[in-house]
Amino acid sequence: MQSSGRDHGRRVVITGLGAVTSVGIGAEQFLEALRAGRSGIKPLTGFDTTGFAYAQGCEVTDFDPAPWIRRCPVDRLGRATQFSIAAARMAVDDAGIPLEQLRGNRSLVAVGTTDGESRDLDQLVQTQVKQGPEQMDPVRARRVPVGRLSVCIAHELGLSDTEAVTLPTACAAGNYAIGYGADVVRSGEAEFALVGGADAVCRKTFVGFYRLGTIAPERCQPFDRNRKGILTGEGAGILLLESLDSALARGARIYAEVLGYGLNCDAEHPVAPNRDSVARCMRLAHEHAGVRPADIDFISAHGTGTKANDVTEVSAIRTVFGDVPPRTISTKSMIGHTMGAASALAAIACGLAIRHQFIPPTINHEETDPECDVDCVPNQAREAELRVVQNNALAFGGNNAVLILGRCEGGARHEQAVS
Repeated sequence: MQSSGRDHGRRVVITGLGAVTSVGIGAEQFLEALRAGRSGIKPLTGFDTTGFAYAQGCEVTDFDPAPWIRRCPVDRLGRATQFSIAAARMAVDDAGIPLEQLRGNRSLVAVGTTDGESRDLDQLVQTQVKQGPEQMDPVRARRVPVGRLSVCIAHELGLSDTEAVTLPTACAAGNYAIGYGADVVRSGEAEFALVGGADAVCRKTFVGFYRLGTIAPERCQPFDRNRKGILTGEGAGILLLESLDSALARGARIYAEVLGYGLNCDAEHPVAPNRDSVARCMRLAHEHAGVRPADIDFISAHGTGTKANDVTEVSAIRTVFGDVPPRTISTKSMIGHTMGAASALAAIACGLAIRHQFIPPTINHEETDPECDVDCVPNQAREAELRVVQNNALAFGGNNAVLILGRCEGGARHEQAVS
């Protein structure tokens, strides 16, 4: 278990955001989409959907890698790696940090993923089955290794004094990467960390969820009485972390402070979340961040829109927070389930919410399920004073990761939020 994040080492802040999503590219477009409650739902085109009764999803259809990827040959990069590199470049640009300064300091690149480049694997297997292994594209095969999601960021940005790691903890991987990055910066092992998650839609994952009966026919409706499941999505979210002292010294804009996080794994079931384990992870996060349940202003829930997840997650939230939990929203209603990118993009949403003092909505909401009785901020964003925000991520196999972010102004944390 981690020691308290606020008691040991340097304070860590978020100064740069990079987002590739189905509702917008870059932090500014993503912010506009969150405020507007924009939906990224459209028919899936990334693979052949013939034979499926329905195949809606949240694909990124307006992504041009050229403005963001300048050193790596784009045709040698898988789609998820393209997203990852682009989001990292956006985060660096958004942070306003010169590349020379980034290159001149010890750094970390940590990217979480569920599928890596499974989209390329899908196509390689199809070629093998239909035409034989000798016809498999060697360029495509070289794009598959999952470590490229982080290594190619380092190559693109010219980072040589860096650790590049890819974390495969599925749908909780983004929060894992952010927590790891915060630890590395807090301890002084690195001056800067580029952390988050990336995934691209692929046939393998869509079919897996479809066979489980958890793909929604039309839209994702977290916490709604009539919810029917997830919609698969894609994209990347990368955050630039640095110490508060560094950010203040260079006059950087600060989105939020990383107060702490909690991790656990109950390993009880391949796909079903465990209420007590999720509750335990939230308590670990609060302890690490030095906050109380009463300090949390809203929760960005895992909120997949499946029958099992939403009931279990809300039950865990009530176990920790009591009968009147904080407002609890799900960005997956807008951008779908982006797998390894999900909690990273949700963390970006939380950082934007803290910076701009609003709560993103849960869209597509009609009637709250009595078993999911939370204020999900239905359909319209809400202005709010935010000091501390919680970001939940639950993954298959019982991997849970909960991140706590806080408002940071003038170099001083709001003590009321952490007392």
